[in-house]
Amino acid sequence: MVTLKITFLALFLSVTIGLLVSFIFIQNETLESALFPYAVLLQVTPIVAVAPLIIIWVKDTTIALVICSTLVALFPIISNTTFGLKSIDPDLLSFFKLQKATRLQILLRLRIPSALPYFFGGLRISSGLALIGAVVAEFVAGTGGTGSGLAYQILQAGFQLNIPRMFASLLLITLSGILLFTLMTWISRLSLMNWHSSELKADN
Repeated sequence: MVTLKITFLALFLSVTIGLLVSFIFIQNETLESALFPYAVLLQVTPIVAVAPLIIIWVKDTTIALVICSTLVALFPIISNTTFGLKSIDPDLLSFFKLQKATRLQILLRLRIPSALPYFFGGLRISSGLALIGAVVAEFVAGTGGTGSGLAYQILQAGFQLNIPRMFASLLLITLSGILLFTLMTWISRLSLMNWHSSELKADN
């Protein structure tokens, strides 16, 4: 439950921050060009290298683990949602402008519906990455003497040569990943099944 709590908190934060950043990017291309490389930097920086610093700087272990997990899960939300917000039908955009729609109306009624499939694709990826980030951060915290979550149980089982406990922890991590992916797929299908072509074709 500790690992799942960290994972879901990190996923919530990554979705919230990712959507806000994507909306800012789509409204200001100059800002996107300036800040998007930093988002890429988050993705390519190994969390194993960053996690010890975060755990040292942030005194609360749970908050530190959530931050580490959020950094891992954030990029797919930003990347997929930004790409989806841009992937709109040019004819529909011209029609909206012809009808003198405001930027907010274009965002709410055209860009966001068009971006939903891309967002849910990023959400499925981020859910797994949030779990990976939580486990990796727990490993780092566990080596520093802070015990919590499934990763710490694996460390303890390794020290004690308790192989069954180690395999049990690994199995729970795997099942958690499958559960997360299934849950995100179900949410995506529930949101798109009545109107988006990808889900409509899947029913035929």
